[in-house]
Amino acid sequence: MGSLKSPVFILVLYLLEGVLSNSLIQLNNNGYEGIVIAIDHNVPEDEALIQQIKDMVTRASPYLFEATGKRFYFKNVAILIPENWKTKPDYERPKLETFKNADVLVSATSPVGNDQPYTEHVGACGEKGIRIHLTPDFLAGKRLDVYGPQERSFVHEWAHFRWGVFDEYNKEEKFYLSKGRVEAVRCSAAITGKNKVRRCQGGSCVNEGACRKDKLTGLYQENCVFLPDKQQSEKASIMYDQTIGSNDNRLNRMNQASKLFLLQTVEQGSWVGMVAFDSAAYIKSELKQINSAADRDLLTKTLPTVSSGRTSICSGLQAAFTMIKKKYPTDGSEIVLLTDGEDSTISTCFDLVKKSGAIIHTVALGPAAAKELEQLSKMTGGLQTYASDQAQNNGLVDAFAALSSGNGAVSQRSIQLESRGVNLQKNQWMNGSVVVDSTVGKDTLFLVTWTTQAPQILLWDPSGTKQGGFVVDTTAKMAYLQVPGIAKVGFWKYSLQASSQTLTLTVTSRAASATLPPITVTPVVNQNTGTFPNPVIVYATIRQGATPILRASVTALIESVNGKTETLELLDNGAGADATKNDGVYSRYFTAFDTNGRYSIKIWALGGVTAERQRTSPQKNTAKYIDGWIENGEIKFNPPQPETNNVQDKQLCFSRTSSGGSFTASNVPSAPIPDLLPPCRITDLKASIQGRNLVNLTWTAPGDDYDHGTASKYIIRISTSIADLRDKFNTSVQVNTTSLIPKEANSEEIFEFELEDNSFGNGTDIFIAIQAVDKSNLKSEISNIARVSLFIPTEEPPTSEDTVPPCPEVSVNSTIPGIHVLKIMWKWLGEMQGSDTSLVRLSENGYEDIIIAIDPAVPEDETIIERIKADVKIAPPVLEGRDEPYTRQFTECGEKAEYIHFTPDFILGKKGNEYGPSGDVFLEKKTALNTKLSRMNDLHVLSGRFLQSSCMPSRGMSKEKTHSFNPG
Repeated sequence: MGSLKSPVFILVLYLLEGVLSNSLIQLNNNGYEGIVIAIDHNVPEDEALIQQIKDMVTRASPYLFEATGKRFYFKNVAILIPENWKTKPDYERPKLETFKNADVLVSATSPVGNDQPYTEHVGACGEKGIRIHLTPDFLAGKRLDVYGPQERSFVHEWAHFRWGVFDEYNKEEKFYLSKGRVEAVRCSAAITGKNKVRRCQGGSCVNEGACRKDKLTGLYQENCVFLPDKQQSEKASIMYDQTIGSNDNRLNRMNQASKLFLLQTVEQGSWVGMVAFDSAAYIKSELKQINSAADRDLLTKTLPTVSSGRTSICSGLQAAFTMIKKKYPTDGSEIVLLTDGEDSTISTCFDLVKKSGAIIHTVALGPAAAKELEQLSKMTGGLQTYASDQAQNNGLVDAFAALSSGNGAVSQRSIQLESRGVNLQKNQWMNGSVVVDSTVGKDTLFLVTWTTQAPQILLWDPSGTKQGGFVVDTTAKMAYLQVPGIAKVGFWKYSLQASSQTLTLTVTSRAASATLPPITVTPVVNQNTGTFPNPVIVYATIRQGATPILRASVTALIESVNGKTETLELLDNGAGADATKNDGVYSRYFTAFDTNGRYSIKIWALGGVTAERQRTSPQKNTAKYIDGWIENGEIKFNPPQPETNNVQDKQLCFSRTSSGGSFTASNVPSAPIPDLLPPCRITDLKASIQGRNLVNLTWTAPGDDYDHGTASKYIIRISTSIADLRDKFNTSVQVNTTSLIPKEANSEEIFEFELEDNSFGNGTDIFIAIQAVDKSNLKSEISNIARVSLFIPTEEPPTSEDTVPPCPEVSVNSTIPGIHVLKIMWKWLGEMQGSDTSLVRLSENGYEDIIIAIDPAVPEDETIIERIKADVKIAPPVLEGRDEPYTRQFTECGEKAEYIHFTPDFILGKKGNEYGPSGDVFLEKKTALNTKLSRMNDLHVLSGRFLQSSCMPSRGMSKEKTHSFNPG
């Protein structure tokens, strides 16, 4: 019996992924079994690569064993060889192993470039990944200096893949403040090394000495990197059914979907057979290889035309296995089982199915399909889907359109561009357009189905040419047009008119070129079985090859067994269910359960003027790029990590539709359904500190029910102990949030609060977390913990220019502990016209003799002096090298600001060339003479001058200008 390189199928093929991973991995006595490492079709044949894979896993096993405290090791691994490699005597036929369920993919290039090991992961922390990506050059040891030993990198990626562990380093913020010290981000903190300035040009880097601190932030400046010592003493972390009832509509819909599969979806060269069953099974067509259009047409003539009797699923499966064995072993065959009937005997053939080595995908049609049907998918690594009796939802056609070989190249797969249905009333029209983008166009097919009589079908290509030649099948109630060659890129417009009935339109295509990857949409859910009130997370990954597609409009249509459809917008915002922002993975919680039973998922994805194709390095789950080492006291830099080229298409127009499989829900109470769903956990809380005690927080708003609706309130707490805040949140110090009104889910939230003076010393780390509360007083999980570190810059020592002029008459001293000392002099503006020298001087870290000018038109009020102390501040620049005077204002135009900000260098005239003389300042006041200058809505600062506010009328304003002397 000859070997079979082309895939074997029983009528239908492979559905898109319906769970986060279809991995065959099992843990048996602490050993991982069933690991599949696949070599991609684009990798040139090289037997040495197989040995390199073996060596890596062999060395990685004891390393994993030790790293996990002697808990886990690699027990057995299967290496999947591409079909375009030569056959060898020691190569075995695959059983359940396919490229789609491979745990590790070895491809010619890394999705993130530079042979960087990478784990594809769409879930949250703690959830399993999709697969690990490696390259031949990495396995050959050509990147040892950059990524370290292959076995250690593999175990690092295994932790991402198997356990959902996130990286313990930060590519954007390499250093942080802790207890007043600058620390490099590393795990553990006991890892030794040095901080050095790295300058790179071309393909090499040089050492420019010790790192310098930023005076404002206290952190090291740009280009500083941490170089670990190469020698460390510290450990680092690491299938069909003829009993389709008496429902002729279901039988017809089954044949419509099957014809689409046979005529379009199944790849050229595939082997297809057909089995029908009721109480017994019948072979409708033996295995036949698809080599021509005639082969496809011949198979469509064998589809069932009548339905009858009871259901015996096991009879159908046994007949399928028998048919396959006439030509090939059953190992690796893919069977899709479609049924709408109940069968209480399905479990009797479970053992037979397990021993067959075949992969079984299930389609449950209607609400009465056997409840144990999905067990066949679960035990064989297959997938499950569901189609309701709502013909306008096109669910059955969608399921068949999405089928593709588990081992087929993406360029050969059928891609669904459109799937629409509508219930038309008499002589109504169904109008619309379909985008054929430049990545697809080959074998493009337009399929129209109806329920009573053929509609009028009009179709125009992007140039406006009317298209004819639809093949009409009145028996199957469908018509289709195969566009010859490569379909034109652009908008294909259609108009369908019919009497009162249901119409559907499906458009499929293939990649226009074997060298240009098509844009694909891959839906997944985090679980096949959901238990209320736990939500199901729906994901959709949009890629062109390895490149993520950003800012697309992605919608999930989720239909319950009751026929009710919920529309769910999926987001790539890094909040709620979405783990990472702008990675091309769109996510959302589904919480709108209305009944127990099956739910189907369908994804619509549209790219318009805001969609972008952008090649970016993932923010997480990659091997750490090592900047260099210190070995025997010598600093050795690695070449700079190559920059990835960002390619943005601002008008990336495309349309895609994809079946996302199905899931089942249980424990859903009868209506009215009680509110048992809390807000989702906030995962993107960020904090920064401004000045001495002002803390700024930003996060994405959760909802009333996970990421839907609006929460009722927030609870914010702080602590100087991260452990106490995490473990004793309810007893930590609570921040006053009475002014904080939650916004709608997925909106940006901004909140500020002040720390109490003298409560925290310089260098104190303050940890912050948030909890959202809904209207039923259900609370979210504690957010991620944000941290700020109090940092008070030290003042520069006085220079020879800091002369001390004669002290004026009377002074009022004001001390603001921990920040600065102000010595405010009482003078009238008119009395200071003659002096040309500033009185500012630095004494014991406190600036003295700062002059605040009060206009003579202001009525006498001694409280103004106290107001000035709070309203005018002399402080270091907010941004290094930027000394612009400014007014701190967060409210809208015309409302009071907080204070005016000057920097010491501006006051001392060191920035005169940039902003003009410090004395060249305009004072602006309202017509009402009793308005105090200390009201900041009367005073705006821009580039060293007080200017008239753009939101206020100029009439009635008067200006006075100082001369020579600096009214600070």
